[in-house]
Amino acid sequence: MSNGQWYPPEWPDRIRALAAGELVPVTPRRAATVLLLRDADGGPEVHMLRRRTSMAFAGGAYAYPGGGVDPRDEQPVRWAGPSLEEWAERLGLDDPAQAQAVVCAAVRETFEEAGVLLAGESPDTVVGDTTGEDWERDRQALVARELAFADFLDRRGLVLRSDLLGAWARWITPEFEQRRYDTWFFVAALPAGQRTRDVSGEADRTVWIRPAEAAAGYDRGELTMMPPTIATLRSLQPCGTAAEALTAAGKQSMTPVLARARVEDGQVVLTWPGHDEFTKRVGGGSA
Repeated sequence: MSNGQWYPPEWPDRIRALAAGELVPVTPRRAATVLLLRDADGGPEVHMLRRRTSMAFAGGAYAYPGGGVDPRDEQPVRWAGPSLEEWAERLGLDDPAQAQAVVCAAVRETFEEAGVLLAGESPDTVVGDTTGEDWERDRQALVARELAFADFLDRRGLVLRSDLLGAWARWITPEFEQRRYDTWFFVAALPAGQRTRDVSGEADRTVWIRPAEAAAGYDRGELTMMPPTIATLRSLQPCGTAAEALTAAGKQSMTPVLARARVEDGQVVLTWPGHDEFTKRVGGGSA
């Protein structure tokens, strides 16, 4: 039985075009995504979204809340946790402002797509409830890009709690893909008093699921996922609690993972360094 690896049918032709010098790779857009965790019987659960099948990129695949960096994510914000310089070093970035933008994008997208906000009125508090109508108006304004995240935090007198995030992995979309992202994956625990909401306009289903259960669904071909998603799920499985995952984040490699493709004896060969399970060999011009 085949697994649930997401593999667009146009990829082999695009790989051949890249190998022939007929395709110019687009520059990847910076993005951030968050593996939001909560403790449950049998171990932590992770919050996942199923992308609508109508989505141009990875339609029907399970993923985490996340999205692209907004240029306004570099605007100054009240900040708690590691310094921007420390975050830049951890994320492999030279510019502290870019590091802030990536962390802000992670927090902003989690609020936009799941209604969960990693911020508080002081450096040691977290908002307890984000479900009122006024919160929803702000969330929708953020989604519509009518409101900058920095202005949202400032207006509410909130501090961004970067210490509630742990950097977990970094994956870059292959050079032959039309929509490319340089994505940082973070882990975070669901704050006490908050709950996720099914508010993402990009998803048709949301679930809380144990990483091992989600991975088993992928292995059976029942849940479709992109390689970074299933890889991060597998790496989470040894963690017995959300707190353990946050502690383990400091030891995770942040070396970017970028797929390699070549044409060998008429076959398209696609590999992800360090992740042999995703190797694909396709003989024809289409999958």
